[in-house]
Amino acid sequence: MSLITKLRKGWEQVAGTGFDPERRRFGKLALGGAIGGAALLNRAAMASAVIHENPPGIKLSVQVGSDPTDEDLQFVRQLGAEYVNIWTNTGTANLDNFLRLKRNVENAGLKVWNIGNLSVHNMEEVTLNLPGRDQKIEEYKSYLRNLGKAGITYTTYAHMGNGIWSTVPEPTRGGAMARAFDLAKADKGFWNGKEFHLPLTHGRVYSKEEIWENYTYFIKAVAPVAEQEGIRIGIHPDDPPVPVLGGIPRCIFGNFAGYQRALEIANSPNVGVCLCVGTWLEGGPLMGKTVLEAIHEFGRQKKLFKVHFRNVSAPLPHFVETFVDNGYMDTYKVMRALREVDFDGVVIPDHLQEMIGGPRAATAYTISYLRALIDRANAEQA
Repeated sequence: MSLITKLRKGWEQVAGTGFDPERRRFGKLALGGAIGGAALLNRAAMASAVIHENPPGIKLSVQVGSDPTDEDLQFVRQLGAEYVNIWTNTGTANLDNFLRLKRNVENAGLKVWNIGNLSVHNMEEVTLNLPGRDQKIEEYKSYLRNLGKAGITYTTYAHMGNGIWSTVPEPTRGGAMARAFDLAKADKGFWNGKEFHLPLTHGRVYSKEEIWENYTYFIKAVAPVAEQEGIRIGIHPDDPPVPVLGGIPRCIFGNFAGYQRALEIANSPNVGVCLCVGTWLEGGPLMGKTVLEAIHEFGRQKKLFKVHFRNVSAPLPHFVETFVDNGYMDTYKVMRALREVDFDGVVIPDHLQEMIGGPRAATAYTISYLRALIDRANAEQA
């Protein structure tokens, strides 16, 4: 049986559950089963939720290492960006380190947008209700509290149960190597040192309903902490947004309807979207709305918190992550849409190509291009 046939059979097995992602049957998903009481509690919680206002305008951020050097931060200043994003992991995701990193960044004349924690990102225990789920949720809540104590007001979260899937890198313009995904060749996913292999990454096929129930359990536990601490949680799309991979449906953050329902379940001003433009373009028609439509919808709802800005060669089943000006999307239209909805978060380059000159060459090229897009969009809206 070919790989494509296996994947299609997996989709059919999951689709056969009869679960409709458009439904609004919250009764089965509500914790405790008391819808009316939960609604009253949610309204009370939202009334006391802490939301820190962002300065107006689209901002530029650069991904730096887990412990950026003085030279790293000087490079960001030279690019004209104001913010940095930093990832930590088990052992470094603690309050003392958050405070140290923030102090070093601010001493360099920059600001921290996010300090992420790989240990509580793409948690299979949470997404799939595996042993250790409650411990992981408590770890995530502790992480949010430490962000709040450090004065960090945003974090990105992803909810994939079996990682990010890629195939071997492929060349884009000028022979620069870039991340690629070819469904005909895909056989494994990866996250934070762990691989997930076909045919079934976790030994069985999961139903969509299970995935929704597990998400609800998680978000109802962590949203109140985000509200107390004044943290915005921006949820990243599943990458790639294939309907099912390795027996795991990507039914929540793999399409617009799923996102909309997930935000309604969260019912929190602190839970929104980290819109990865590249991932949305990967999905193409599978997403249910174009990336421009998604920006306008999420922007209208004030749910657009952060944007990963990249382009791809084509939608699924096969794409290569191209230079920002070299994919199938006119990225000026994306920036213009962000300006039209008064987006006030950061845009950040994502998954950069391997250019001659080393990793800073691609960062410099992309940031310069994004600066030009922002300037043009601002001028047209003036």
